[in-house]
Amino acid sequence: MSSTADKRMVKRADVEFDGVGGIKLRGWLYSPAGNGPYPAITMAHGFAGTREHRLDAYAQEFASSGFVVLLHDHRNFGASDGNPRNDIDPWQQLADWRRAISFLERQTLVNPQKIGLWGSSYAGGHALFLGATDRRLRCVVAQVPTISGFEQSLRRVPPDKVTALEESFAEDERAQFSGEPPRVQQVVSLDPNVAAAYRTQDAHDFYFLPAAKGSWENSVTLRSSRAARTYEPGIWAPRVSPTPLLMVIAKHDTITLTDTALSAYEKALHPKRLAMIEGGHFDAYVSQFKQSSSAALEWFREHLS
Repeated sequence: MSSTADKRMVKRADVEFDGVGGIKLRGWLYSPAGNGPYPAITMAHGFAGTREHRLDAYAQEFASSGFVVLLHDHRNFGASDGNPRNDIDPWQQLADWRRAISFLERQTLVNPQKIGLWGSSYAGGHALFLGATDRRLRCVVAQVPTISGFEQSLRRVPPDKVTALEESFAEDERAQFSGEPPRVQQVVSLDPNVAAAYRTQDAHDFYFLPAAKGSWENSVTLRSSRAARTYEPGIWAPRVSPTPLLMVIAKHDTITLTDTALSAYEKALHPKRLAMIEGGHFDAYVSQFKQSSSAALEWFREHLS
């Protein structure tokens, strides 16, 4: 880990750039002291979160080790523009993320030939897709990544609840056709009678992190969950090669599913590396932060420095 003195030398600036269609995307640009050019890392948050959900800790760690880091909020979330708020289209996020890479390439402190990508959870799935389809990236890190929305939904939605959930999706679609705004649900709730994307205590604790107050709403469109159930980024894992791929997988992940992540890793081609960490999905950001960040930092040093 870097020293406190190193961390103080990192500068963080507010930046904005145009996403697809001219939507203003906003983020933080972390820069080491000096004139560069430096290798760079692009980062973004996962499902219904913001950059405030512990991602700034990773960005600070990477920048302290000599990387320029761009950490942005996806459209419709956090500081970025876009409506409806708290609405997730994975394909729109992927298209916007390509613009983030283009923005990084133009920074005078950045060596445009040495850009890596870090994504976690839903954005970990994005990392697999972008690693396979954007060869500007010199390496990628997919942390506790979404592999299969279909498989995740089979595990997380009880069979006796599926019919009602599908009908709620259909009702939402009919309402939008009639001119109504997309319907919303909570991101996380411990009340079984409240519609929510997540229901576990660890998810509650993560999304309600103190640092996220004021930058995050406990709300996400219902159609975001429908889109997530059809998102299958794991099929791109074998296609990331020859771009180097690191997958960080939690041993007891019941959100993005340990076994499906390990299966995707087995199908990925070299160069690749697996880093297993203890605990569940959200431990990667908190109790296992040192382990997960160190594995990523080592990978970036190996392939970008």
